[in-house]
Amino acid sequence: MELLENPIRTYAWGSRTVIADLLGEAVPSPHPQAEMWLGAHPAAPSTVRSGGAPRPLHELIAADPSAALGPGRDRWAGKLPFLLKVLAAEEPLSLQAHPSLDQAREGWARENSAGIAVDAPNRNYRDANHKPELICALTEFVALVGFREPARTVQLLRALDVPELASYTELLAGQPGPDGLRALFTTWITLPQSVLDGLVPALQDGAVRLLAAGPGEWTGEVRMLLDLSERYPDDAGVLAALLLNRIVLSPGEALYLPAGNLHAYLSGAGIELMANSDNVLRGGLTPKHVDVPELLRVLDFDAPPPPVRRPGADPDADGWQRYDVPVEEFLLRRADAGARDKLDVPGSGARILLCTDGDVVVDAPGAPPLELPRGRAVYLAAADSGATLRTGERGATVFLAGDGL
Repeated sequence: MELLENPIRTYAWGSRTVIADLLGEAVPSPHPQAEMWLGAHPAAPSTVRSGGAPRPLHELIAADPSAALGPGRDRWAGKLPFLLKVLAAEEPLSLQAHPSLDQAREGWARENSAGIAVDAPNRNYRDANHKPELICALTEFVALVGFREPARTVQLLRALDVPELASYTELLAGQPGPDGLRALFTTWITLPQSVLDGLVPALQDGAVRLLAAGPGEWTGEVRMLLDLSERYPDDAGVLAALLLNRIVLSPGEALYLPAGNLHAYLSGAGIELMANSDNVLRGGLTPKHVDVPELLRVLDFDAPPPPVRRPGADPDADGWQRYDVPVEEFLLRRADAGARDKLDVPGSGARILLCTDGDVVVDAPGAPPLELPRGRAVYLAAADSGATLRTGERGATVFLAGDGL
């Protein structure tokens, strides 16, 4: 049982206050803090202080994978299978999708063979793993996720009433399915800049007209269009965003994003849990590398309902609410514990326990009690079986990340 020190990634879209406040900092951060990583990804591992000196978590696990991972040691090849993050989006993230496991392995091998450095700006695959992910809202959280049902998108495009948009609208109306979405998305993301420079202002005018008519079913999407077009006036991702579902999560609600799901987080704070990977294929709303052919290779153009996950109205008998997902690499649990409550810590493999409100004390057989205030996290190895947590007078909200075996 080890208290974790967790690296913070400072991307331009991050917040100066959310992660700082979580960690009890008295003043905002001087730089936007976008993500706090809790895990063993070599790019930014958490560290522990076993024996006094800081030690990366992936090295601690590699030293005794049986004790760390338990029955999942061979399944996960001796490595922690998940990565937990606190995400704080003050501004929109890029449009992006993640590859399947087979796609990641092939892309990793291909780019290695081509001699592209792992940290090169034009690198797509930074590891050989897939990256399904779950985002659970801590605050109101706004996201674009998955392609909207094409007939509904046609309604939105027609409501904007932009003559320059007419041919594109009819392209989708004439092929109301995945083929139509692929055709329109491919057309938009490869538009010449001269065409894009005329189309985006025309869309802005249509959005202003539609808003002036009063609140309606597309108000959120239209405001999104205006915001994105002001931030990224030269970016085809502004058009692509019109094809996606706009979802607003309340605290405690979550989104599951499988391979190939095009998405972008627009604003809010959340707990993000994913397979242990950093593979991202970008599609716009960013100055970073966009590889259109590779993105098209991994995208899923089906339009199922948005993959919102809501925990049951009542927690399990053990006091934890589960966010079930169809992958084995990770499982997220949350507990809203009352004052002086005591909970068993479930799971049989390696786990990371994060306190986001209140404070808890973690007890494990053979180890001294470990105080866990708001913003701090503890690593529990498989060998730390029988761990329990006790809440203080204020109660606590805690998240538990583990594998799904």
